[in-house]
Amino acid sequence: MPSRRRAVSGNVARGLVFNFVLPYIVFRSIALRWLASFIPAPVSVRWQERARSCFGALLGIAFTSGAMRLLLGPTVNIPMLVAPMGASAVLLFAVPASPLAQPWSLIGGNLVAAAIGVTCANLIADPTLAAALAVSLSICGMFALRCVHPPSGAVALTAVLGGPAIHALGYRFVLEPIALQSAALLVAALVYHAATGHRYPHAHAHRPSRAAAGDTAGEPPRSGFTRADFEAVLMRRSEMLDIDPDDLEALLHEVELQAASRAFNGNAHNTNAAAARAVASQRDTNPDQQTRHENTH
Repeated sequence: MPSRRRAVSGNVARGLVFNFVLPYIVFRSIALRWLASFIPAPVSVRWQERARSCFGALLGIAFTSGAMRLLLGPTVNIPMLVAPMGASAVLLFAVPASPLAQPWSLIGGNLVAAAIGVTCANLIADPTLAAALAVSLSICGMFALRCVHPPSGAVALTAVLGGPAIHALGYRFVLEPIALQSAALLVAALVYHAATGHRYPHAHAHRPSRAAAGDTAGEPPRSGFTRADFEAVLMRRSEMLDIDPDDLEALLHEVELQAASRAFNGNAHNTNAAAARAVASQRDTNPDQQTRHENTH
């Protein structure tokens, strides 16, 4: 009888473990891993670069507003600045190397989104449906024209939800204020980056030919990966990367060179240290020879 009770107790304990404890452990592990993804990644940008970006955005927005006031006058019923320009300034001055911050992305994305937003506002009475379609169609148009610019989604929303003053402009909204403000902000970014020694528009990284890299058609590549490997991996990814592919490839090749240099220097250091230890050991084992060598000098 006691043995039967122990068996029943053991079955109950195993049931509790498999039905409650293990699922709890698995759920807790998944939940903690998911929550950890919300922790911001460390920023490796130098303080000088951060200050340069902040000051550039200050000048860019001030120049854009001043240019609008100078061109249109202070009494015109057109906003001197629309909110999406602040988001565009973040891209142009803080991450100027991003494909999303290039001139065609800024101008093309904002104009496409403005035109689509005005069209949706005119044709669709329900503002919720008009806003949703405006943003969705703007993304579609930006992908088609290769001018994806995240702040342009806000441009489309502004055209739909901007109120009577914006609606009264009609398609004039595309030119004034969007085109003028986008152009003014771009001019400010071009001048500021040139004055501070920063490269903008961002030039594509030089892609060396196979012959220059030392790879031939009949030989395996000398480096860790080839352009074909790189493109195959990019094709397998399901999301858009906010970095120029050529820049990413060049960066990976630089990492390879740095790792090879570190390994070479480490091997040379180890070789020199081993040689020094061998000489010291030889001197310790031949004290008479060392004494004669010192006497001759």
